[in-house]
Formats: sequence, structure tokens, C-alpha cells
Amino acid sequence: MLRRILAVLAGLITGSICITVVEKIGHSLYPPPPEAAAGDMEALKIYVGQAPFMALFFIIIAYALAAVVSGFTATKISNDGKLTAALICGIIFLLMTLYMMISLPAPIWFWILGILVWGLIFPGYKLALKK
Repeated sequence: MLRRILAVLAGLITGSICITVVEKIGHSLYPPPPEAAAGDMEALKIYVGQAPFMALFFIIIAYALAAVVSGFTATKISNDGKLTAALICGIIFLLMTLYMMISLPAPIWFWILGILVWGLIFPGYKLALKK
């Protein structure tokens, strides 16, 4: 039981690191205005509503990488061959994604990809079983 909990925590941590790194790359290429970067929610809403496609697509790329890495990590650490730890990571990240999409105005394509991308925990899980 403790191993599965640690597996989920490790999956969440590695996934979060992936999201942070890829989003930082995206922000360096498509910098948000200083007010939005400082945490002003209204400025962030305006930025997201006007952001170029690639600025938002970097977030989807971050989510995709996080899904695969967290699914892989959780499965490897749980070491039981079950999907449970990876699935819990995917569900937690999906809920966080939904919260962000509700909080900020996101285009419909972002909603669709932002939800579907968390299915990539399954390839991460499968990859962990093969290694």
C-alpha cells in the first residue's frame, strides 16, 4: 500500500516537473505580460484569451509529456503491473486541468486536447511494463 502511495506521489512530482519545464520553454518563446506572470488573474485571463496558438499548444505539449512520464514513473515504482497508480495520476492531473480550464477562458480545441491528452498515461504504463 505504501509503495502505491509513493508511486502516485512520484508520478505527480515527475509529471509536474515536466509541465513546469515545458511551460517555461513556452513562456520564453511566447512571454506573457508582466502582470499575468505576476499572478494577476484578470491579466492572465486576458492573455489566455489573446494568446497565439503555439503559446497555448505548449501547454498541451507539457500535459502530454507529463502524462507519459507520470504513467511510466507511477507504474515503475508501484512495481505491481497494475494500472492503478498511473490511473490515479492521470485522474488527478485531469481534475487540475479541468479546474484551470474553468478558471481561464480556453478555446474549444484546448478543452478537447486538454482532456484527451491525459489518456497518454496508458502508453507510459505500457512502456513501464516493457522495461
